[in-house]
Amino acid sequence: MRPHVHGRTVDDETRCVHYATAVDIIAIRFACCDRYYPCHACHEEAESHPVVRRPRAEWDAPGILCGACGTELSVNEYRAGESCPSCAAAFNPRCRLHWDLYFEQ
Repeated sequence: MRPHVHGRTVDDETRCVHYATAVDIIAIRFACCDRYYPCHACHEEAESHPVVRRPRAEWDAPGILCGACGTELSVNEYRAGESCPSCAAAFNPRCRLHWDLYFEQ
């Protein structure tokens, strides 16, 4: 069963009102609340606590959801490629610009 994605999603592939291009198809499991959100803005709008970035020690655990196929990836798997290793759906390469918002550096 696919995990629930919180926030203002606009389709079943995890796109949200903030990021909705064809390649915006991941959701991030936030370390602070253990909930999947499409982006930091969706988390900020829905939660009353600040974001806690995923610690490096947890980068091998599931923390990224591919919206195309529902596969849960580790942060390391996600960061290692530009597409889902299960379904080959392309991820937005510009997301790398925001990794510091989600993952401990």
